[in-house]
Amino acid sequence: MDDNGDRDMDFVIKNIRRGQQVTVGYYNSSSDQVVFTDGVTIVWPGGDTKVPAGLPECGWKDEKCQANNTISIAIGVTFAAIFVAIFISASIAYLIKSRRQQQQMQSMTWRISSEELKMGARKPINFGSRISKSTIDSTGKSMVSMGTEGSDISFQNQLFTSVSMFRGSMVAIKPIHKLYVAVTDALIQEINAIRSLRHFNVNQLVGACIEPQKIVIVSHYCGRGSLSDVLENERIKLDWIFKIAFAADIAHGMAFIHDSPVECHGRLKSSNVFIDSHWTCKIGDFAMPNFREGEKPPNNGKHAEFYQLLWTAPELLRDRAICDKGTKKGDVYSFSIIMQEIVMRTGPYANSSADPQEIIERVKKAEHPWFRPTVPSTAAEESVLDLMRICWEEIPAFRPNFVTIRDTLKKLNNGHKINLVDQMVHMMEKYADHLEELVEERTTQLAEEQKKTEELLCRMLPKKITADLKLGKHVPPETFECVTIFFSDIVGFTALAHDSTPLEVVDFLNDLYTCFDTVIDTYDVYKVETIGDAYMVVSGLPVRNGIRHAGEIATMALDLLSSVVNFRIRHRPEKQLQLRIGVHSGPAVAGVVGLKMPRYCLFGDTVNYASRMESSGLALRIHVSPECQELLVQLGSFHLTARGDIAMKGKGVIQTYFLHGKEGFHKPLPDLAKAASLEEHHFK
Repeated sequence: MDDNGDRDMDFVIKNIRRGQQVTVGYYNSSSDQVVFTDGVTIVWPGGDTKVPAGLPECGWKDEKCQANNTISIAIGVTFAAIFVAIFISASIAYLIKSRRQQQQMQSMTWRISSEELKMGARKPINFGSRISKSTIDSTGKSMVSMGTEGSDISFQNQLFTSVSMFRGSMVAIKPIHKLYVAVTDALIQEINAIRSLRHFNVNQLVGACIEPQKIVIVSHYCGRGSLSDVLENERIKLDWIFKIAFAADIAHGMAFIHDSPVECHGRLKSSNVFIDSHWTCKIGDFAMPNFREGEKPPNNGKHAEFYQLLWTAPELLRDRAICDKGTKKGDVYSFSIIMQEIVMRTGPYANSSADPQEIIERVKKAEHPWFRPTVPSTAAEESVLDLMRICWEEIPAFRPNFVTIRDTLKKLNNGHKINLVDQMVHMMEKYADHLEELVEERTTQLAEEQKKTEELLCRMLPKKITADLKLGKHVPPETFECVTIFFSDIVGFTALAHDSTPLEVVDFLNDLYTCFDTVIDTYDVYKVETIGDAYMVVSGLPVRNGIRHAGEIATMALDLLSSVVNFRIRHRPEKQLQLRIGVHSGPAVAGVVGLKMPRYCLFGDTVNYASRMESSGLALRIHVSPECQELLVQLGSFHLTARGDIAMKGKGVIQTYFLHGKEGFHKPLPDLAKAASLEEHHFK
């Protein structure tokens, strides 16, 4: 539809030869372009391939052959002039149209900035993922991966795909593993040609991000995942109508692609056929040889590398020069392997005991008979099996085109369009018999979600307090005779924040506190809160642990100090993080404060004392109060040195200590000589 709401139609130009219609050209209204089929010659009536003239040589009444007929000559000249004028006008219009088409093909509206995408988001898929979960293990048996990149997955067979919100719509993100993209005319035309494809069975390409280290392809998001995922998910019951519908959708989409400027797909496989929420197959993830040139696929081993070639035609396996782009007949071969997957609901060559590398080598050798998947004669109707076999013929010329495949599949349903809506209603009636099983499954899911909620609550409050609140108990404030409190601060944080953007500061603190949170998980401590660059931890409450709280905090402080040795600030990698730590032991009162966002807070002079120990300390040092030092001496194995008398607000002059090691603690600590020079520079 154009801007006025009028329909823009596509046209096919056909040449009638001996009663047969041969396609010689195609007009795409969305790109406003006429493309003639390469290698096809137009045959005019009479068998001549030369464009006929507009009128006979001597005119319709031989008037041109009469020398004395000046009127006829004048009329002829007039018509010739009109013809020339029309020809010139048509030529100018054609040039203008060609120029407009060229500008459209050179447009870079497909380019997407990484700031417009929320990279790294994950979307759970109930029926699979955009990237197929099907792999083959070393024994040749099918196996199911449990997620990607270590995702925490609640249900078996549930995967995640990378998605993002782009201009209000959810899109799928496919990373391209290369350092940079060189923008050339060929690359621009390639992407624009794929973006211009508009068909019910083609997954729309939204665009691409070509920023270094952030090179991704952005396409429309299909909620049901890939065809491979659906076929291998045993929970989805697919009858023959569904299978034929999937094959027909692929044939319709491929027929359109082969009749478009894109010409062929080049990477057709079940994992690149996506299924939307209406159970419609949409073909995506085109070869794009210019955009993917130089891509280094993930190193998943030879097994995975050869597995991805199981859909590739034999002639393409032998000539890798054309393999990257693909051919139309190569797409037909790939479709035949997908047909085998649909018929048997297994991966390619599932009945073969050979591993993928051996399969590829045997296919390339052109054995007689040809090595192809083994499909039982009872797996489908004979006409379907015949169609599948003719599509994987060894000689490409013997394979049918997708128009023939589409018409053949339509005949299998007596020429009627397959109605998946009626089929889904029938399936829902079957699923009603298994309602009890579904309720049990949902109950399990609810229990796991409740477990996640409890884990999140335990991160906000101590586990003992969380357990009491869940039981509805009142949690009164409690006095603790002795606890140890840890405070840390970043020296020079104000200057660093002044020279950084707010987003850089947030990323820096998130990286630092994620590192710290990982460290403290191994100790008997509770993180009270973080305020800006301040990090507060306590041990000895709400569960008392004798005097071990001093040892837990002291060892944790050494561990945190060791972690900053190799910590690097993302936007300032050359800057060494300067952590200042203060530790104090003493009595405290703790309790839950607030109802809407309850917090477990600490009160008392011990909190202020620990804070002053930190503020009066030195960079890359652990400043210990005399009270905490006495407990550490009782525990033994800690190495402390006296700092000397320090004037502290509200406390007067006190003797403090530096903690610089522990027996059995072998992790690297900051260089004290370097720390001293940094401290001297800081005070200057």
